[in-house]
Amino acid sequence: MSGAKVLVTGGTGKTGRRVASLLTAAGIDVAIGTRRPQTPKDRRFDWTEASSAAAFDAMDAVYLVAPTDRTDHLAVMAPLLNEALDRGVRRFVLLSSSLLPPGGPMMGEVHAWLANNAPEWAVLRPSWFMQNFSEGPHAATIRDGGILYSATGTGRVGFIDADDIAATAAMALTAALPLNSDIVLTGPDALSYDDAAQIISSVLGRQIRHASLDPAALIARFVAQGLPADYATTLAGLDADIAAGAEDYTTSGVEQVAGQRPTSFQTFAKRARKSWA
Repeated sequence: MSGAKVLVTGGTGKTGRRVASLLTAAGIDVAIGTRRPQTPKDRRFDWTEASSAAAFDAMDAVYLVAPTDRTDHLAVMAPLLNEALDRGVRRFVLLSSSLLPPGGPMMGEVHAWLANNAPEWAVLRPSWFMQNFSEGPHAATIRDGGILYSATGTGRVGFIDADDIAATAAMALTAALPLNSDIVLTGPDALSYDDAAQIISSVLGRQIRHASLDPAALIARFVAQGLPADYATTLAGLDADIAAGAEDYTTSGVEQVAGQRPTSFQTFAKRARKSWA
């Protein structure tokens, strides 16, 4: 898509800011969709506000990040997705999850909608982010208590670096031909949370341990942190899926689309060590 203009929703988040940076470095005209615009490149964007449709004006492609505080994603996103089509957006790249099939819950419904309605589309289905350990829910507990919590048991995950997701998204947004498919993205190794704790321990030179909770205890922990009960239940259910082996694999998706080898957890941990200091 030579000369494309791209709107990056969630443009200040984990993947969005990385996607925007890569596109800008490549000379792509980028607008940032955010609830709190701060620069001339920013456009006010909130999935719950009809006025956010104006953010799609003059855009050729859009990177879609669903709201993170609810589970009825298609219900809240469909009105603005239809507005995007009406305003001339052709290509849509959705950030979803490896555990959410088309037509499934949450972003899975949006996945199916895009496949049926968008002229050009891609759905990125990454495994769990490595950055959850350094920027997300595990960062503080690792830093302050030397512990990380999950309900994954000994289940393994092909943790993926958000930089690799962003590189894949940037290619999907700008390639001459659309993917018109979904692609599952993982890192190079499937690791348990015990494995992740051991790697972080070796990088920091102090013991980090994994506390394996039952799903009910994890739900209670999420609710105490302020998450809605239904969202907390969904997240704990995903951990239970990991415990059952649903994420115990790796793929070559990053290499196929972005043309680069995915980052190892060891490399990520060395790069992120300051976040746990």
